[in-house]
Amino acid sequence: MRTYKSPIFAASFLLAFAAANAAEKGVPSFARADLAAADNLRTRALTDETAYRLVESLTTEVGPRPAGSSGDKAAVAWGVREMQRLGFANVRTQEVTVPHWVRGEAELSVVSPFRQSIPTLVVGGSVGTAPEGIDAEAVMVKDLDALAALPAGAVKDKIVYFSQRMERTRDGSGYGKAVLVRALGPANAAALGAQAIVLRSISTSDNRLPHTGATRYAADKPRIAGFAISNPDADALERQFASGKPVRLHLRSTSRELPPEKSANVIGEIPGSDRADEIVIICGHLDSWDPGVGAIDDGAGVAIAMGVGNLFKQLDLKPRRTIRIVLFANEEFGGSGSAAYLAANDATVDKHAVGFEADLGAGPVWRLASRVNDAQLPVVDAIFRALAPLKLQRGANNAGGGADLDGLAKRGMPLLDPSLDATHYFDVHHTANDTMAQVDPAALRQSVAAFSVSVWLAAQYAGDWQRVTAQKPSRR
Repeated sequence: MRTYKSPIFAASFLLAFAAANAAEKGVPSFARADLAAADNLRTRALTDETAYRLVESLTTEVGPRPAGSSGDKAAVAWGVREMQRLGFANVRTQEVTVPHWVRGEAELSVVSPFRQSIPTLVVGGSVGTAPEGIDAEAVMVKDLDALAALPAGAVKDKIVYFSQRMERTRDGSGYGKAVLVRALGPANAAALGAQAIVLRSISTSDNRLPHTGATRYAADKPRIAGFAISNPDADALERQFASGKPVRLHLRSTSRELPPEKSANVIGEIPGSDRADEIVIICGHLDSWDPGVGAIDDGAGVAIAMGVGNLFKQLDLKPRRTIRIVLFANEEFGGSGSAAYLAANDATVDKHAVGFEADLGAGPVWRLASRVNDAQLPVVDAIFRALAPLKLQRGANNAGGGADLDGLAKRGMPLLDPSLDATHYFDVHHTANDTMAQVDPAALRQSVAAFSVSVWLAAQYAGDWQRVTAQKPSRR
C-alpha cells in the first residue's frame, strides 16, 4: 500500500475514490472539480482567521445590540462596511421596523423567611413594576402545566416562581423543552391573577449569572413583570420554600417599552453562474441581548456566514447558484427581520433552493442533519461524504433550522444543518458572560470549514432541489 505523507493529498485522494465508487453504484455525487474545490475550502478554512477577527470587530466596535438601540444601528453599519470590505456583491440593507425595549434596573430579594438579596435580570420585553416595587407571597410551581393545574385563586395577587431546570444536551433540544416557561409564563400567570413571576433561568450554568430572553404577552390579558434568577440562586430559593414557611419576595423593575425604531437586514451575495436565479441562503442574526456583547449569540453565526462568503472570494470560486449571506435584524425579540425578508421575497420563495443558519454558538460542528424530501437524501449523503475529514456524524432528516429561516422552511425550502455543538452554549447564552472569551478560534475555524463545504456543494448540485412537502417540525 502506498503511503501518503501529505494529509491534504490523502484526503483529496479518498474523496475522489469515494466519489468514483459512489458513481459506479448509481449514487448521486458531484463533479471531481467541485469535490476538489470543497477540499480546498475545508483546508483553507481550518487555517483562516477571518471569522474570528469578525467576531472581535463586532463585539469590540459595536458591543451589545438589542433591537432598536444605538448598538443595533451601529451593527447594521458595521455589517454593510464589512461585507463591502470582503468584496461581496449586491451589498444592501432591507429596512425592518423593530421594537425598542429598555431593560432599566431590576432588583429581587427574599423578605421572609430568611432575608436574601438575589441577582436578577428581567426577561426581555417585560413590563416594569410600580416605583415602589411589589411585595407579595410566592407560590412555587414546576412549569406551565403545574401552574394550570392549581386550584382557582391559588396565585391571585401572588408571585409565581417556576422551578423547571433545563437539561444539558448537545443538540440544544433541552432549551426547546424548557423555554416555554419564559415565553408564556408571565402571560399565563397574569391570566390567573398573579402580580409577577420569577423563573429559574433557561440555562445550564452553575454560575451566579441570570439569563434573559424574550417573553410574549397575550393581547387580551394583563401584563405582569417577569424576573429570572441563576441556577444557584434558584436552588437557594427552593431551600427557603422547603422550610415550610411562607416565602415572601420583593421585586422592582424600571424596564419599559419605547416607540418602535428602524433597523435593517444586511445582505450580500456571491453571484451564481448558470443557475444564478436560484439562491442558497446562509444566515446569522446581528442583534443580541444586552447583558453581554453577543459573541456567541450570534456574533459567531454572523462570522460563520460571512466567513463562508469570504472563502469563496479568496479561492475565486464561481458557484452555480447564488450564495446569499443575510444578517438578520431582531431575531431575539420577535423575528421581525425574517418576517420582513419573507414579505419582500414572497414572489421568489420557490427560488430559495437550500437554507443554512448559524445560531447556536461558535461550534465545533458535530453532525450534518437535513430537512429534504426523502428522494434527495442521497444528495445529502454525498455532501456528508465530502465532510468525512471533519469526522462528523450523519444526523436525521428532521432538522428544524433556526428562527430566521422558519418562514422559508414552512414554505418548502430544504434545510441543511451543519449542527453546532450546544453542549456548553446555554451556560453563557443571554448572559453577561457572552463575550469573546467564549469563542474558541479552532472550533470557529472548524465550523466555517463544515459550512463552507456544505454550502458549496449545495450550490453545485446538478439536479433540482425539490420543495419539501412534509410538515415542518414545530419549533417549541
